[in-house]
Amino acid sequence: MCNKIVDTFNFVHLSAGDLLRAEQESGSDNAALINSFIRDGKIVPVEITVMLIKNAMERAMAAEEPKSRFLVDGFPRNEDNLQGWTKVMAGFADVKFVLFMDCDEETMEKRCLGRAAEQNRSDDNVETIRKRFHTYVESTRPIIELFAKQNLVKEIDARPEQDVVYAAVKAAFADFA
Repeated sequence: MCNKIVDTFNFVHLSAGDLLRAEQESGSDNAALINSFIRDGKIVPVEITVMLIKNAMERAMAAEEPKSRFLVDGFPRNEDNLQGWTKVMAGFADVKFVLFMDCDEETMEKRCLGRAAEQNRSDDNVETIRKRFHTYVESTRPIIELFAKQNLVKEIDARPEQDVVYAAVKAAFADFA
């Protein structure tokens, strides 16, 4: 869905997971730490993730990227992430809304395993996927509920086929057409 949003609405896509995986592969001082958190299906410390997101935004803006809107995918995932985002990004980034793609664990697991086959992602295995879902229930869902109380959540039923889901996504982004 993110690729379609980027293509249709001219956003810069920043995937927290992709940024973390790139940092792992860079061999930086944080690589081993990030690897252990991802392998265990846990949330990487906020200081690392927010730094990577902000740096990516600054690089895009410095490159005079014609896109000034960012689609931040997979963040924030818990209260600590939200507090870290607020601390670092206040006055830098303005959150317009949270797109919440809701589906059951079985659907999510099936799609992540399909993605693993297509993209050769080692972190998309049954054990890690189930750990991530547990982390979602415990840590991420309450954040979505906080944003919902602020009327900032646009919820999409992500269980149907891709075309049906994307029609709902396009409607959610109608203000950006």
